[in-house]
Amino acid sequence: MEIKDSTEPPEDMLRSQAQATVQIDDDNFRVTEWRFAPGTETGWHRHELDYVVVPMTTGALQLQTADGESLNELTAGQSYTRPAGSEHNVVNPGPDEFVFVEIEAKQAAR
Repeated sequence: MEIKDSTEPPEDMLRSQAQATVQIDDDNFRVTEWRFAPGTETGWHRHELDYVVVPMTTGALQLQTADGESLNELTAGQSYTRPAGSEHNVVNPGPDEFVFVEIEAKQAAR
């Protein structure tokens, strides 16, 4: 059994941040491209808006929530949506870069 020094930060505090590039931010939408080098993460966050994710690559991302962790297989071009209030950290545990585009809706559908 390996005993860790209690002064070491938890493993998730050692990760680098994924690169977020805001492409559009207007009255209706915020569109952000997320690029995850291997081992990077978003950091814990809460979504204040409903959103859609469009994977640009195929692979697996780890989702950490208050309820635990899961590994999610994503396919390029296969979108999914989540409601406002989602709280999590997203991690790329794989050996390759992973890219997705996140589209946040600032106004309810008309």
